[in-house]
Amino acid sequence: MSDPWKRCSVCKKDILHGEKYYVCSVSTCNRKRTGLVFCSVDCWDCHLPVARHRSDAGAIEEEAPAREERASRRTIVQQETAAPHGSNEPIPTDILVVASKVKKYIRDRSGMNTSTSTMEALTRCVIALCEKGMEKAARAERMTVMDRDIPLIDP
Repeated sequence: MSDPWKRCSVCKKDILHGEKYYVCSVSTCNRKRTGLVFCSVDCWDCHLPVARHRSDAGAIEEEAPAREERASRRTIVQQETAAPHGSNEPIPTDILVVASKVKKYIRDRSGMNTSTSTMEALTRCVIALCEKGMEKAARAERMTVMDRDIPLIDP
């Protein structure tokens, strides 16, 4: 079975590595989050009524990256991601809570200010709860952490 590079945004046909594909000339279709790709000009044409582009839009032919380029990119991403469950690598130090929401909640409930170290403490709590949830899901032989896996904290 071949490993496709991406799928056509309209017909869902696989676009293989090194194969020609089409992108829309309109910048909003080419953003990283949107990332529309089309296997043919006909598929590109099908997206026009939905996208409501001006008349000067066009299909640009491109070539999917070779398999080697994708493999090297995948290796870099794996090095930056969090450690797999059960490993001894350090836990990422990114803040996992929305600071503005937490600060607003505290201000609205009590009128108090919130220090930046509060976000780090809350992140440690979230990580600990997630770890417990992952352990419980693993014991249940599931690959999905569910709400019932997260321990409740009494207020």
